[in-house]
Amino acid sequence: MSRTVSSWILSSARSSIILQGKGRCYSICIPNRNKIKWKLVFSKAHPCPAGSCSLDRTFSFPKAFRHTSTEEEHFSFQLSPAQINDILRAGELSHRALGLNSRNVNSVLRFESNQLASNSPIEDRRSAATCLQTAGMMFGVFDGHAGAACAQAVSERLLHYIAVSLMPRQSLEEIELAVEAMKPVRPILQLHRHPSDVEYQEITSQYFENLRVYWQHLLDLDAEPGFSLEEAMVCAFKRLDSDISLEVQAPQENELMRNIALQVAFSGATACVAHIDGVHLHVANTGDCRAVLGVREEDGTWSTLPLTRDHNAYDEFEIRRLKREHPRSEEKTLFVNDRLLGILMPSRAFGDVQLKWSKELQHSILENSCDVEALNIYQYVPPNYHTPPYLTAEPEVTYHKLRGKDKFLVIASDGLWEMLSNEKVVNLVAGHLTELNMQKPPLTFKKPVNLGYMHNLLLQRKSKGLASLDQNIATHLIRHAIGSNEYGQVDPEKLAAMLTLPEDLARMYRDDITVTVVYFNSETIEEYYRNH
Repeated sequence: MSRTVSSWILSSARSSIILQGKGRCYSICIPNRNKIKWKLVFSKAHPCPAGSCSLDRTFSFPKAFRHTSTEEEHFSFQLSPAQINDILRAGELSHRALGLNSRNVNSVLRFESNQLASNSPIEDRRSAATCLQTAGMMFGVFDGHAGAACAQAVSERLLHYIAVSLMPRQSLEEIELAVEAMKPVRPILQLHRHPSDVEYQEITSQYFENLRVYWQHLLDLDAEPGFSLEEAMVCAFKRLDSDISLEVQAPQENELMRNIALQVAFSGATACVAHIDGVHLHVANTGDCRAVLGVREEDGTWSTLPLTRDHNAYDEFEIRRLKREHPRSEEKTLFVNDRLLGILMPSRAFGDVQLKWSKELQHSILENSCDVEALNIYQYVPPNYHTPPYLTAEPEVTYHKLRGKDKFLVIASDGLWEMLSNEKVVNLVAGHLTELNMQKPPLTFKKPVNLGYMHNLLLQRKSKGLASLDQNIATHLIRHAIGSNEYGQVDPEKLAAMLTLPEDLARMYRDDITVTVVYFNSETIEEYYRNH
């Protein structure tokens, strides 16, 4: 990015018009690949008063790297390469899977993850876990809005709800007996976390109790629950969203826990979760996070296989679904300016009870609460709000049977997909793999030369000297997402400028970005097909 472009970013921010209301920014303009995209966002939280909770105890980058306002006198976009790398790599997480996972051979070789904040604090969350009482591994990305509270709660809880949904009756009975006898409970999941990942320690016990109520419900069923994996994921998503709604309605003697429940319910989060068990891959998606497979074809070329649809006003299936669920008289008001009721970009999400509850219930809950302004709760009933709920957390579940040519899965929040296409992301990961292979003995020229061989040589040439910067592929993707120029190459000046944008400006140019890349063990997958 040239100085002219850097100056344009700053000057355009100082002269831009932003819609304000009670200290909140309701919508802002995001330049996106030569298009203007408007997206609903909310301002950062007000400081909590004494005695109330602080929900934003997340990792933050050193202030020296980021300006706090466009009004600073000495504004500079300059960062050293070392500082840039420190910022980009701060959220890195990687884990190599063991050869065996419960009763099945594990098809997951390893995963790498990272995230970069735009909002202050970041509203994205991520989860990864190995199932200990059932088979498989799970990976989730959660994109929060109107604050981080809902994304935080969903990232802590959803994988447990899915795991419980999959457990046989005998295992559920053993857990219930252990809890009743106040004995240690065998863990359900082994979580793979970054040191900066936080939990609501104050409310963990309540979350566990509500999870217990859920498995008691499953035990009350006359027969073995017997959920298919798809049914289990749908049931878990819907049950957790229901619990989020009920928790804020239940009487709470503890003000701290009530405040957390309020913030969780009145903020929102989209979610994309992958469950991988051997060759069986299920992806459950609610909202506009996305999961894409990277496939290496027989001729050596790379292709993409999307496993999710973005649930928003641009999706014809979502438009038809909502029209079926509401009276014909509301057809023209369901989506206004490409937002649900003119308010929200995604058409499916956890939380967001202001688009699910009746007006009367919202008023009843909020009038009996403490200072909702201090909790940064967004109070607004849109026009034409007649037949709620307008929003659902029910996921769309996709099943895919892994093949030897399926090499990796990319799950990311929309902050990545706004900047990079599916094809670009897959090619970047493929180029990164090629770069890693180049560290081995050099390739010999093969004859006859086919299209795939030439394609790989091109990927090597493009990635040479660049991919080696980042061992973590998620970091590599984020670097390209915010730093690429019109030629698809990382521009160091642009990258530095995007990383040092002030807090009141950054969200106009990029969203929070969270990426998890799961690599598959091709040998394990091919062995499965040889034996079946």
